[in-house]
Order: sequence, then C-alpha cells, then structure tokens
Amino acid sequence: MRTTEFDFYLPPELIAQFPTKERSASRLLRLNGNSGLISDEHFINICEFIDAGDLLIFNNTKVIKARLAGQKASGGAIEALVERIIDEHHVLAHVRASKSPKPGTRLIFANAFEAEVEARQDDLFLLRIDSQRPILDLLDEYGALPLPPYISHAADEFDDERYQTVFAKDPGAVAAPTAGLHFDDDVINRLKAKGVNVAYVTLHVGAGTFQPVRVDNINEHKMHAELYSVPAKTLALIKATQAAGKKVTGVGTTVLRALESAARSGELVAGNGETDIFITPGYQFKVVDRLLTNFHLPKSTLLMLVSAFAGVENIHKAYQHAIQQKYRFFSYGDAMLLERTDATQ
Repeated sequence: MRTTEFDFYLPPELIAQFPTKERSASRLLRLNGNSGLISDEHFINICEFIDAGDLLIFNNTKVIKARLAGQKASGGAIEALVERIIDEHHVLAHVRASKSPKPGTRLIFANAFEAEVEARQDDLFLLRIDSQRPILDLLDEYGALPLPPYISHAADEFDDERYQTVFAKDPGAVAAPTAGLHFDDDVINRLKAKGVNVAYVTLHVGAGTFQPVRVDNINEHKMHAELYSVPAKTLALIKATQAAGKKVTGVGTTVLRALESAARSGELVAGNGETDIFITPGYQFKVVDRLLTNFHLPKSTLLMLVSAFAGVENIHKAYQHAIQQKYRFFSYGDAMLLERTDATQ
C-alpha cells in the first residue's frame, strides 16, 4: 500500500492544544469494524460500551521529563530529548544543534551537569552522563515534559499532571499513552463496580510515534524500537477472558502493540522485550477485540494500525465524519472506540 492512502487534510484549529477541563469530558466516536456504523457519544459514558466480564488493559508507563536545554562546551546551543535510559550513566537521545555533535563532544545541560557524546546510532546519540546522581533525578530537576511537536505551548505544571495518566507507574516514556488520559479514578472505579476487569502492560513510548512515514511504499518503512513488558498476571487475565467468551479491550495503540508483540510466535507469552512491530492492513490480530484510541496524524504508522484493526475505508469515513463534526484531534483530543473487523481474525 502507498503512504498517500493514509493522508488527509486536518484543519489546524481541530488540533487540541489543551485537554478538556475534566479528564473524562472528551467526546467519543464509536466505530463498528464490521458494519461500519458510526455513532457520536461522550467518553463519560464509556461504562455503557464495556460489558461485565470484559478485560480492560492499560499501559502504565510514566512520561519522563526528557527534554533538556544546554550547550556544547564550545558554546553552541543544543536541545536533547532523552529517548531511552540505558544504564545509570548512559542515555540514547535526539540532539538538536546547528551542527551535529561528534563523538568526544562535551555537552553542558542547565549549567548543572555535563555529558559526553560517545557514539551515534542512526538518528540517536549515545551520551555518557557525568554525574553521581540518578539520571531520573537529573531529568526531574532540570528537564521538561516533552509535549508533542504539534502542541505550540511549552509544558507547564498543568501539563505535568494532565499529560500523564492517573495510573502511570513505570517511568520511561517520552510520550504519553494518550488514550489513557481520558480515564479518571471515578471512571475506572465505575468500570470495576460493573464487573469489568482491569490489567496492565508497559510500553515505553518513543519520540518516533510522532514521525510520519516518509517512504512511498509503506513496506519500506523502518519502525523505531520500544521496550515493553507483559506481566504473567495480565496474561492469565487475558486467557480467562477469552475462555469465557468475553472481549479484551486495549486502551491505546501502545497496549495493542505490546500484546501483539508478545504474541508474535503465535501464542501470547508473558515477559519483557523490545519491539519494532509495524501493523498494517492485512495483519491478523491475535489478542485485542476492541480498541480505545485517540485520532492520529496523517501518514502515521498509528493511522495504518487502526486502519488494519477496523478497516481502511471505515477509518477513512470515521475521520471525515470526525472532521465534519469538529472532534478534537491528537494527544489532548477526543477518543474513538473501535470494534475489530472480523476480517482481521
């Protein structure tokens, strides 16, 4: 398939710059992947669409303050975005500078600590952090939350809270699993009271999630790799849900990618791993029956993923409907609830 098949025009004013006042106050577009039926709902009523005995799976990753401002020791301004913490002294980071730093270049961040460029790995730089303090502590004190590139304001204390799910636990993401941002404690408690089961996986979302596919043939696209974990407890709940004939609902494309990565052998297995799975139309899904997700960028791998899940034409019509009805798009925007098309089973 061609990348142009996943392009669309989005009026700029529909890109949400701020979240709704209340987490659960977003709109919700429902799409049935088999019938193509679209309905306009409100997220606060999500309990009506998830049945007792169904399983809801969240991504409990926590967004780190990964954006650092600084300068080269020679004086040129730089900005680093930490993509992954490797160990207590090393990180992989994107580095923006007037001239790409070479190995051996010294970097000074926030006039507080230094790092040295040790190597380049594709688009990333391996940095050695020269500090006895834990890297997460340095980021918490001197870093900034890395809001997506389409959000025009700098992150503030409000974003520090709202660009983080209420169940965030395991630090390591540089972008939020945004479908989870709609849930507050009250909604989760009402779902549990109804008899909906809840489980968690972890996938540390990388900055590559915002990158468009730049090749014409989507099969030539190379995915960025992300770390994920599927606990044994979650695996047991999935198997019990499936055995009971109930539905597994993934909250966000990151949950879906983690689970499908863990099932690549044909059987879902618990454990930790690194995934660069690229899900495109024609993919046969093994775990998730229903997907809650936000609206995605044109030409993005995530738009291709939801098209694989609910049908290319269905997603195209749903996005056009959302634009006509002025839904709010992207990370701080509204949500979609997708029922998987039988063609992907």
